[in-house]
Amino acid sequence: MADFMALIVKRMDQSMERRIRSAAQTHGRRSFLRRIGTIIIGGAMLPMLPFDRSFGAGAASAADQSDDSKCEYWAYCSMNGTRCAACGGSASQCPPGSQASVVSWVGTCTNPVDKKAYLVSYNDCCGKVDCDVPQEAFCSRHEGERPGYRIGAYNDANWCMANTNVSASCTVAVVVGVAEGA
Repeated sequence: MADFMALIVKRMDQSMERRIRSAAQTHGRRSFLRRIGTIIIGGAMLPMLPFDRSFGAGAASAADQSDDSKCEYWAYCSMNGTRCAACGGSASQCPPGSQASVVSWVGTCTNPVDKKAYLVSYNDCCGKVDCDVPQEAFCSRHEGERPGYRIGAYNDANWCMANTNVSASCTVAVVVGVAEGA
């Protein structure tokens, strides 16, 4: 039995040696280094690929786009925060006990009803507001968002930084007017 096992191991060893020698004759070190380099560079480039931030959500229905109690509401196209309507305020007014941030970010949203683009100012409401909001009250939409170096169009900053109370509780969307050139 030991001789049989030794014979199997010897044949496996010979077979593996033949395969390695054949690979060495057809593929050089540079080919190996090229493949490894491709894998490393490809792995580094992977995070740069575009990704879907909708998290599997389908297209919003017309009813959702006209209902300001849903994140799909047309004027929330660049909102990032809890809707103030869920905390006792409305889509455009802060809840009692809080005040609108002095600075804000701006988005351009298209109203599906009249197909016009509107300028929307997003203000965080600053101050402690006691409300337990469900997870679906948080809207994270990034249409037209710009990186942090274009601060007026960046929705991930603490916009209560210019107020006396710097804690943000929720966000309102105030339609300012029709976007110029739209």
